[in-house]
Amino acid sequence: MSSSTSSEVVVRARHLGKAYQLYARRGDWLKQVMFGWWKTYYKPFWVLRDVDLDVYRGESIGILGRNGCGKSTLLQVICGMTLPSNGELRVNGRIAPVLALGATFDAELSGRENIMIGGAVMGLKRTQILQKFDSIAEFAGIGDYMEQPVKHYSVGMRTRLAFAICAHVEADILVVDEALAVGDAAFQRKCLDWIDSFRKTGTLLFVSHSVVEVRRLCTRAIWIEDGRIRAHGEANDVIRAYHRALAMEKDDVHRFSARA
Repeated sequence: MSSSTSSEVVVRARHLGKAYQLYARRGDWLKQVMFGWWKTYYKPFWVLRDVDLDVYRGESIGILGRNGCGKSTLLQVICGMTLPSNGELRVNGRIAPVLALGATFDAELSGRENIMIGGAVMGLKRTQILQKFDSIAEFAGIGDYMEQPVKHYSVGMRTRLAFAICAHVEADILVVDEALAVGDAAFQRKCLDWIDSFRKTGTLLFVSHSVVEVRRLCTRAIWIEDGRIRAHGEANDVIRAYHRALAMEKDDVHRFSARA
């Protein structure tokens, strides 16, 4: 544990699980609504299974795993975007979820209007958002597009706007899910520099396929496989074990299939 961390737990998960309902036919969803008390018309697709996790204030944790292993779902549950199917979760502090915020932008509204809405969603008062607006716009660096509807933005521009908002909400916990992968090199450097500064006082949960970024930003790492935590510990140790598995173990496509 680094000097920036404390013994205070800001995220605690116990036996956390998340299952989605998969329907074979279009009408089965309606049958489930009407007759679900009597018969089940879906197959559960478990994306998280029995996850135990403690995140301490001031930690920087990287989350690794193959596509479809449950990384993003874990962050969505922690951020409150979706409810767990079972288990317990406790979060202590304001969360700034970068890609989650970008996904909720109103495409018909301008960047300026989405800043006002996004800031309010993150808990800022209108006066606070107005005071920070110029700084947010400068960080995003999208120029005249700020006054254009978000539906005209590229994925990278949406991410720029979302990250800029999250960088100004004074959050306790920053959640970054592959946000840097869609930005250009200059913006990635700006974000990485800002995250370096944030880590001095805040807690970071960072999902990325770039082990270089995980090594740079994270002191601890979690490797998720098939919805479960396969390994956790020092970042370098987990990265080495994960790379060894990628090289030696066959990719299991059955993880995308519904199983009980």
